[in-house]
Amino acid sequence: MNIRTLLLVCVISLGVSACQTPAPPQGQSVTQPPVAKKIPHITTLHGDRLVDNYYWLRKRNSPAVLAYLKAEDAYTDWFMKSTGPLQEALYKEMIARVQETDTSVPYRDGDYFYYHRTEEGKQYPVYCRKRGSTNAVEEVTLDLNRLGEGQEFIELGVYEVSDDRNLLAYSLDTTGLEDFTLYIKNLQTGELLAERIPRVDSVAWAADNKTLFYVTEDAAKRAYRLWRHALGATSDTLLYEEKDALFTLGLGRSRSKEYVFVESASKTSSEVRYLRADEPTSAFKLIAPRTKDHEYDVDHSGDLFYIRTNDKGRNFRLVTAPVTNPGRENWKEIVPCRDDVVLDDVELFAKQFVLLERENGLPRLRVVDIGTGESHVIEVPEVDCALDVEDNAEFNSTMFRYGFESLRTPHTIYDYDVTTLTSTLLKQRPVKGYNPDDYQVERLFATASDGTRIPISLVYCKGIQRDGSNPLLLDGYGAYGIPNDVWFSSNRISLLDRGVVYASAHVRGGGEFGRKWYDAGRLRNKRNTFTDFIACARFLIREGYTSKDHLAITGASAGGLTMGAVLNMRPDLFKVALVEVPFVDIVNTMLDESLPLTVGEFEEWGNPKNKADYEYMKGYSPYDKITPTNYPAMLVKSSLNDSRVMYWEPAKYVAKLRATKTDHNPLLFRIDLEPAGHNGRSGRYDALRELAFDYAFILTQLGISL
Repeated sequence: MNIRTLLLVCVISLGVSACQTPAPPQGQSVTQPPVAKKIPHITTLHGDRLVDNYYWLRKRNSPAVLAYLKAEDAYTDWFMKSTGPLQEALYKEMIARVQETDTSVPYRDGDYFYYHRTEEGKQYPVYCRKRGSTNAVEEVTLDLNRLGEGQEFIELGVYEVSDDRNLLAYSLDTTGLEDFTLYIKNLQTGELLAERIPRVDSVAWAADNKTLFYVTEDAAKRAYRLWRHALGATSDTLLYEEKDALFTLGLGRSRSKEYVFVESASKTSSEVRYLRADEPTSAFKLIAPRTKDHEYDVDHSGDLFYIRTNDKGRNFRLVTAPVTNPGRENWKEIVPCRDDVVLDDVELFAKQFVLLERENGLPRLRVVDIGTGESHVIEVPEVDCALDVEDNAEFNSTMFRYGFESLRTPHTIYDYDVTTLTSTLLKQRPVKGYNPDDYQVERLFATASDGTRIPISLVYCKGIQRDGSNPLLLDGYGAYGIPNDVWFSSNRISLLDRGVVYASAHVRGGGEFGRKWYDAGRLRNKRNTFTDFIACARFLIREGYTSKDHLAITGASAGGLTMGAVLNMRPDLFKVALVEVPFVDIVNTMLDESLPLTVGEFEEWGNPKNKADYEYMKGYSPYDKITPTNYPAMLVKSSLNDSRVMYWEPAKYVAKLRATKTDHNPLLFRIDLEPAGHNGRSGRYDALRELAFDYAFILTQLGISL
């Protein structure tokens, strides 16, 4: 019996079955916003009584629920019909900047060069390789356009080639629910093997080219079981089951190819098991058992494991351990934990490793020579940037491939030679008609209510006046310790060229300043995320970059939670809000342990079974804190098949907001009833259509037309 069965008491029997669920108003005009019926559903917890009038919207297969969702979508279509020419103009602008037929930079893995390419008019990439040289004959490994024929959605999960380069293990989801099925393809013949393994999360080949390790998910989409599969076998061997619902499993292979690692991790602790890849039938061994608040991850080079660990400080240090006895008693520090520098990741090679670090909230790449211990930082064109590790499959290499971009510089790929200390430009993503010199970037700091300095990154057309007249779009996230990095978007140019200032708020709960920054915006510190965002908005207004009547805000998923919270706290501060797949029904969701992500996120949001957590969560939960006041214009988005934030959260949020707010500003709910996932449609052209729709709403509400 789950916690919802134990705690929820429905005081009205209506809504128990589909036939009892209320139908939407008959004959309601599409020109009027739908009104959802109120059917009280009572939750009693810690002596408190929560009334949820829209609980019935959870009944996914109810005709009445589907009718209501369709009515919402129809009303949104009607309201947005007048923006059709603007949507079309935006879409054409965005397409015009894209090099539709394009090829990624090939990367070497053994005798092959791997890459993917796109073709004009086709929604999905084609994955390819060439043997021996980039001038060799192309072999197509996967064509998602062909695989997606007859499907409205298709997404590639894992893509792992065996050591002999003859077999490809890959997974596909065709629903948007992130239910991936594993397939194995013979790359020599093009034929599929008989294997069809459902609910696969991650995989790793053994060195014998016939053994595959994989991890599967449970009903709540938690990766929890590790299996060994021999090709052609009719049954597989269960090697490990993670029984603690706070933990999930992840599987991978070292770049050296010598070891397979399986990590069991929660939000705050982890443990790693290892196996020699050339001994696939031997047992996985444990590096170090899990302990409270200790996170570590492992890679391999030579006779050592390299371990990134936060056992001596939240910002992590790097240690080594002999592969023959890697227990904590044998850990030797080679990079200490530093108060002012965060060690985010380590990329390990035969003769060097690369540290992904952050200082003052900004990323950098530091190369360390394994033999001498000497290190240096890779110089990049701009400090307020995003850096990512590109495909580096070769272990015995003196080249390190990385990606760089900023708010005004498109994604650029470099090869860095660790012997000559030079970066070679391989490719910058083409953006037709774009001149970065037309745009200005800034990094500013707002002051939070407790005195903390909160970074803000901005980009805008040169020559704007700081007189409060500029439309401005401010985005925020602030969760899971994930930095809100400054990625480039060619699509964003359509906003900038219409005079919109774009800004990103680097609020607490993210990872810009490491685990301490994360800790300051989670659990019972979560309010800091929201007050930080409000402080950023007020700062931009005070400094003349915009005004309340010209300020738009946006956030998705956990960022949608931020939007919902700040809209309740300061609805007067914003003109318009785009709220995407928002996690807004905190208490109800965190009470339902059958839902994906719930139990594993007790360490992120808290557990409402704990009274103190419950009272804190209820105090900011966007759904629970809606009040009779004026709210700005809002577009809320979701998809029926979203498996991370269930559609009913935004549906209930919109229904309650519409019944409660006192203004006449537009409130639209766009729900995709066709196969789509947490990130929307899978096709690249479909995604641009969605974005043009979003931009059209924001621009028109800010008073900007064609």
